[in-house]
Amino acid sequence: MPHGTRAVHPYRADPTAVFGETCAKPWGKLRLLSFGERRKCRNSLGYPIINLGVLRMSYRHGAIAAAALSLATLFTPGLASAADLPVKAAAKPVADVPFFFVIDDRVTYSYIFSGTDPGVYTVRPNGTINGKTAKQVYSFTHFDAWAYGTNFFTISMYKSDHNDPANGCAFPNPGNCAGATEIYGLFRSTFGWNEIFNTKAFSVGPLHNVSFEVGMDANTENNTLAPAKRDVVAGLQFAFDLPYKGYFNVAPLMYWEFANHNAFLQCGFAGGVPGVTCIQDGNTSYNPTWAVETNYYMDLGFLPPSMQYFSISGRLGWYGKKGNETAPIQNGAPTAVEFNSEPIRLTFDASKAAFGEKYSHFVDVWVAYRYWQNKFGLDHATSAVCNVKAGVSNNSCTESSLYSGITVKF
Repeated sequence: MPHGTRAVHPYRADPTAVFGETCAKPWGKLRLLSFGERRKCRNSLGYPIINLGVLRMSYRHGAIAAAALSLATLFTPGLASAADLPVKAAAKPVADVPFFFVIDDRVTYSYIFSGTDPGVYTVRPNGTINGKTAKQVYSFTHFDAWAYGTNFFTISMYKSDHNDPANGCAFPNPGNCAGATEIYGLFRSTFGWNEIFNTKAFSVGPLHNVSFEVGMDANTENNTLAPAKRDVVAGLQFAFDLPYKGYFNVAPLMYWEFANHNAFLQCGFAGGVPGVTCIQDGNTSYNPTWAVETNYYMDLGFLPPSMQYFSISGRLGWYGKKGNETAPIQNGAPTAVEFNSEPIRLTFDASKAAFGEKYSHFVDVWVAYRYWQNKFGLDHATSAVCNVKAGVSNNSCTESSLYSGITVKF
């Protein structure tokens, strides 16, 4: 009802209206008729039911008709009580709140132009060492948000070129052997303190929330080393807001890597004494250590409207020294602090540019820079895995590469 309009009682809209029967069928259906309309109504005999000048019915008949009308009004479905009287509208059911507020699934194809794999290299005809391994990457990522936090999961298949041969090929000069295939999976889950404690106390200034964070990584690869990394992380995440719908997250964590297979340390691969110079099953378990993981995202909203199809994002991760690189045997070099990063990724929102805001980030094309030093904790300066001989690196434990791909949301 428009503001200022006075409500009109339904029975007072027409002061001359009374209950009456329709012209077609006596007492079959009731509605409000004016006296003028009732003059035009005729019964099955063709006479007017009521004529203001002449009464066709006796008083007795009129009383009977009135009683019948009252009973019909009270008890007959479809009569005035059902059809004409106002009925209070039924309350609308409350919509169920979805368990997940956000569900975002994507597939990506990308290419690492100058990747590496520790200990993997070839010798060129001129004697120089080639430790670079180009890799194709096929990935699936899932992100969701629910009442108490977020979940992120990704699984990727890395297909190396001939420089990183599959198991059974010659080494260190594999020739045209097939490249190795690695499967790598990672998940991270957060539980927000604002949500758990039903408060806004952990939103102060740019600080958006504080959360508990847990996660795990795992991989396997079919090369000679046959790694099978397993690790768990647990700690806190501090989430900050950035301009233009952006965010910056930093997470100090406990990191523990265990049961990482190393075929070169397995007894029987090159002989040795179990527990002294070799490991019976080849699995290396390290000491718990610290880690710091960060990631960020921001639209380039300061660009002119005609160019607002770009965003930047990135991640940085530091992982502390985790003990001897040949744990549990103690004749190997100590591990080093590992730095694994993609400091910047520039993304072009191709679907938004082509089809408009409604299709934002359905198809993204991006280019990034990737830098990874002391891969898997191996000291690039001193580890025998990373050097042909003392002071001569095989260039396989530090990765510095351009990285590009296309991502499709579904």
